[in-house]
Amino acid sequence: MAEQTAHLALPFLAPSQAQKHVTHNEALVRLDALVNIAVEGVGATSPPGSPAEGERHLVGTGATGAWAGEDGKLAISSDGAWWFATPAIGWVVFDRATDALLVLKTAGWTSV
Repeated sequence: MAEQTAHLALPFLAPSQAQKHVTHNEALVRLDALVNIAVEGVGATSPPGSPAEGERHLVGTGATGAWAGEDGKLAISSDGAWWFATPAIGWVVFDRATDALLVLKTAGWTSV
């Protein structure tokens, strides 16, 4: 059996797992970040200095700092650190900076 869900990579609880609440809480944080996605911007290559809890960005090409090696991913600020999700074809995000709705197609993020 897989250790996570197929689309959002939510962690499954294991039958003999201790501290199941940790895995459950991780799944809630991921759901909160990956459902109804509104990003602060698209294409930034370095993280903001003081991100708000839950702040999201679509990382640009050539990312540096805490975002190095995460080009094209969705960066989410959580508990003072960044975690990253890899968008899949068909994901839809709202870009607050440009007030635009975007969909990920084979050719990249496209305005709806």
